[in-house]
Amino acid sequence: MAQRLPLILFALVMAAIPFIPTMPPFWIVLLDNIGLSALVAMGLVLLTGVGGLTSFGQAAFCGFGAYTTAVLTTAYGLSPWLTLPLSLVVSGVFAVALGLITVRLSGHYLPLGTIAWGLGLFYLFSKLEFLGRNDGISAIPPLAIGPLKMIDPDTIYFAIWTAVILCALLTMNLLDSRTGRAIRALRRGHVAAEAFGIQPPRTKLLVFIYAAVLAGLSGWLYAHFQRAVNPTPFGAQAGIEYLFVAVVGGAGYVWGGVLGAAIVVVLKEVLQDYLPVLFHGEGQLETIVFGMMLVALLQLAPNGVWPWLVRLLPFKPGPKAIDPSLVLPPRRKPAAIDDSLLIVDHARKEFGGVIAVNDVSFDVGTREIVALIGPNGAGKSTTFNLITGMLSLSAGTISVSGKVFKSAKPQDITKLGVSRTFQHVKLVADMTVLENVAIGAHLRGHAGAIKSLLRLDRSDEARLLAEAMRQIERVGLADQAHMLAGNLSLGQQRIVEIARALCADPALLLLDEPAAGLRHMEKQQLASLLRSLRDGGMSVLLVEHDMGFVMGLADRVVVLDFGTRIAEGRPDAIKANPDVIRAYLGGAP
Repeated sequence: MAQRLPLILFALVMAAIPFIPTMPPFWIVLLDNIGLSALVAMGLVLLTGVGGLTSFGQAAFCGFGAYTTAVLTTAYGLSPWLTLPLSLVVSGVFAVALGLITVRLSGHYLPLGTIAWGLGLFYLFSKLEFLGRNDGISAIPPLAIGPLKMIDPDTIYFAIWTAVILCALLTMNLLDSRTGRAIRALRRGHVAAEAFGIQPPRTKLLVFIYAAVLAGLSGWLYAHFQRAVNPTPFGAQAGIEYLFVAVVGGAGYVWGGVLGAAIVVVLKEVLQDYLPVLFHGEGQLETIVFGMMLVALLQLAPNGVWPWLVRLLPFKPGPKAIDPSLVLPPRRKPAAIDDSLLIVDHARKEFGGVIAVNDVSFDVGTREIVALIGPNGAGKSTTFNLITGMLSLSAGTISVSGKVFKSAKPQDITKLGVSRTFQHVKLVADMTVLENVAIGAHLRGHAGAIKSLLRLDRSDEARLLAEAMRQIERVGLADQAHMLAGNLSLGQQRIVEIARALCADPALLLLDEPAAGLRHMEKQQLASLLRSLRDGGMSVLLVEHDMGFVMGLADRVVVLDFGTRIAEGRPDAIKANPDVIRAYLGGAP
C-alpha cells in the first residue's frame, strides 16, 4: 500500500484540478494534450528505456487507434465505447505484423526499420479514400456517459487522465514481476537472458505490442477529443517527438513518461507564444530553440529529469519485504546416464579456417567437480558455449542427462538442469542484486504477462524473490541484496552471478573463471561453497586460471591446449604431466 500511495495522491490532485475556480480553460486543454502524449511515452518507456528497442514509429499506432474509431463511428454508427476494444485490437494486430519483422533487427537497423514503416503508414493514411486522404475524417461523435457528453476539454479530461493513471498502474505492475525482469534483462543483451530460459523474440514482441496498444489508446482518445482526424499528427515528426518525450522525462521510468510529456508540451506552447514576440514574428524559430533547449536539458540530466528529481526528494522507497518461509518446489531434473550428467564426445568447432575446439571428449559425473584448464586461447570458453547452446557444434555430439544434441537453444539446455556464469560478467547494472538473482529462477515461475498486469502474480512473485534471497544469503552477500549490481566490485559481481545460476536449481553448474577478481579469503569461501554443492548432489564444471584454487578443489582436471585435449586426470597427476607443463611454461620440465 505504501508503494501505491504516491499514485493515489497524484490521482487525487489530478481529479481536483478542473474544480479550481481560477484554472484557465487553456491549461485544461494543455493537460489533455499532456495526458495523450504521456500514454504514448509510457509505452516507449517500456519499449525503449526498459527493453532497449528504439522506435520512431509509435505515432503510426496512434493513427491506427484514431482512424479505427473515426471510421466505425462515422461510417457505421457504432458507439465510441464499443470502438475502444476494436481500436486496441487493430493497433495490437498491426504491432504483431510489424513486430515479427522489426524486433529481429538489431543495432542501427532497428530504429531505421521503425522510421521506414512509420513513413510508409503515414503515406497510407494520406492516400486511402475511406480514411479521407489528406483531409481525414471529421464529425466524430464525442464520448458520452448517459446524458453527459464529453465535448468540452474539462469533461474529456477525466477520461484521458483516468486512462493515464490506470495505464501507469498496469505498467508498474508489469515491471514489478517476472515478466518485467525478463524485459529488463534484454537491455544488456540476450546472451545471459537466454541462459536462464528467457525467450528474447517473444519477450521483445510482447513489449512491442504493449507499447503499440498504449499508443492506440492515445489515438482513440485523441479522435474523440479533437472530433476529427487527419494524417498530420501521425507522421515521422510526431514519432520522433514522442521518443523525445520519453528520453527527456527518463526513458527507464514510468512517471518519467508523464513528466517528459509535461515538459515537452508546455515548452513547445511557451516557445510558440513568446518567441514571435521576442523576435517580432521573424522566422519560425520554435523548432530550433526547442531542440537547443532539449539538448541542454539532457546535458544537465542525461538519464532524464525524473531520476534527477527523485534524488532531490527527502524520502526514498524502502526495500521489498521478503518472506523467508516461502519455498519454490525443486525443479524436476533428468536422471544421469551411466553416472554421467554431461558427455562431450569429439566436440569440434570451426570459425572459418580456425579450429577453436578440436575433437574434445570428456565427461562430468554426478557429485563431481571437474576443472577445464588451459592457457589463454585454449578453447575453454568456446567449449562452455557449445555445452550451453550458445554455439552450435561443427562436428561431434554433446549429451546432457542422456539427451544428445549437436545444436540446441540455450533455453532447452537450461531446462535440462544446466546453469552457468560467464567469463565477462553479464549482470543488469541498474537492477538490484535481488532482481538480478531472481532472473535465474525465471523457469521456476509460472505467472505470465496478463497476470502480472492485473497483479495476480503476487504469490508466485513472493516465492521467486524468497528463493533469490536464499541464494544471496548462501553466497554471503545478504547485506548487498538491495544494492544496484553495478555498484559492486568485480569479485562481488561474480559471486552474484553464481547466486543467479544457483537460483535455477541446476543439476550441473558451469562456472567460467569464478575466482577472477576475488581475494584469498573470498576464494576459500567460494571453494567451501562448491564443495558443499557437490556434497549436496550438484555437479560442477569450471574454467579457472588460478591453479592453486583448481588443484585444491577439483576431483578431476581436463587440460586443453589450442583447442585440443592434452591431458585428463586427478589434480596430482595433472601437476606432474609433462604435456601440461610444456603447454603452460613453453618447454619440458
